[in-house]
Amino acid sequence: MNHRESSRPSLAISAEVLAAATRLIALLLVPVAFCRAPRRAAFLACQWALGLRFPAEDLRGLTPETLAAFTHARAEAFWRDGQLIGLTSGYRDAAEQQRIFAEEVRRTGSVAAALHRVLPPERSGHVRGIALDVRPTEGARWLERNGGRYGLYRVYDNEWWHFEYRAVEPVRLPHPGAPSWHDAPARCQIYADES
Repeated sequence: MNHRESSRPSLAISAEVLAAATRLIALLLVPVAFCRAPRRAAFLACQWALGLRFPAEDLRGLTPETLAAFTHARAEAFWRDGQLIGLTSGYRDAAEQQRIFAEEVRRTGSVAAALHRVLPPERSGHVRGIALDVRPTEGARWLERNGGRYGLYRVYDNEWWHFEYRAVEPVRLPHPGAPSWHDAPARCQIYADES
């Protein structure tokens, strides 16, 4: 047995232990949250516990609708199904998105290849504050099954972690740079001008 095989069970146990500890902390926080907001005690306790479990997540910069959808969806996942959902990346300013895009262009050697993994700032849902990269994979699966009730949809086949807040369920694209119906009016305008 190699090192990778021997470490897998301990990683699974660690994730289970962390999830159980997070649930216990949330339960212990409910009375404190009740003192602060009686009608929202379970919701607040969940957010506080998940904030402790995922201390690096940053919810700032998300649109109010995206933030509300995400926090309510993960509270349901947490209390109803015992599923933890953390945020890996949410809002990014245009400069950060440009840096990530330029890095991917350098790594892949072309803009076309980079567009399969990341978008430039003017096309990115992260810059608009509507995109969420979530973890763990089980949390993303839960969100894919249930997120539509909150307006949260997985939008790319090749990114299990990427969800966006939308008023209407979007057509899922194979990757971020794939043409979508948003591109159609520009193409139609070009042909219309040629007549």
